[in-house]
Amino acid sequence: MTSSSDRPPRPGSLYARFIPREELQGFTAWMPTSFEPPAPVEAATPAPCPDISVVEHEVLLEAARAAALEEGLAQGRRQGYEEGLREGMSALENFKRQHAVQLEAQVGTLLQSIDTQFQGLEETMAQAVAEAATRLARAMLRTELHSRPEAVATVAQEAVAAMLAGARRLRVLVHPEDEALVQAGAGLLLESRSARVLSSPTIARGGCVVESELGRIDARIEQRWAQATQLLGVPLPWNEPAAAAPARPVAAPAAPAPSAEVDLGDDPALPSSGA
Repeated sequence: MTSSSDRPPRPGSLYARFIPREELQGFTAWMPTSFEPPAPVEAATPAPCPDISVVEHEVLLEAARAAALEEGLAQGRRQGYEEGLREGMSALENFKRQHAVQLEAQVGTLLQSIDTQFQGLEETMAQAVAEAATRLARAMLRTELHSRPEAVATVAQEAVAAMLAGARRLRVLVHPEDEALVQAGAGLLLESRSARVLSSPTIARGGCVVESELGRIDARIEQRWAQATQLLGVPLPWNEPAAAAPARPVAAPAAPAPSAEVDLGDDPALPSSGA
């Protein structure tokens, strides 16, 4: 059985010219309201300006100008404040960078100066320690010479042995108090070299001078000490220079005593004035 919708349309039927409602979707029915043209829209009429006097108009205009000026000033202040703040922050950053660079340079200079001062202090301390050690060695050597004066014989032997073997007429100059010590301690060597021991007050104790026709050997204690201290870099003399005596105040010349008359008439030692 076939429905009426499955049947082919017949020519001239209404179904061939219209679409059924159930087959259409999304449409609305249009109904004509009126076939007359719409009425023209009237232009908006401006509100009538209230009537004011010239004085009131000037007052209002001046107030508007003052308000505009105040607004402009306020806006200018805001812009100036913002620009000033930006410039101030930029200047602050530049100052901080420059201050950091300057501080770094100052700290570098200070550290270099401290290092230089430390080096100078080390040199000064080293020099002071060397001088103190040299003074201590000198004191110990003086004590040794005082407690063992016979050591001068060893000094004389070394000085004679240092003289050339072909030297003749050797003379060994020693301090008078060391003459007997040298004769006792170095007598055999002196006899083998035909050396004579002579006393000389100019030679300090503990040293000697050997002379011959071929040369002279200075073995004085001052000379040997000077050579030793020269190697140490502390030229400390063996004998400290004597301190200058304080100048005595010059006494003022005594005033001449007043002359007194002396009665010589009664002195029997003097000749009488009478004949």
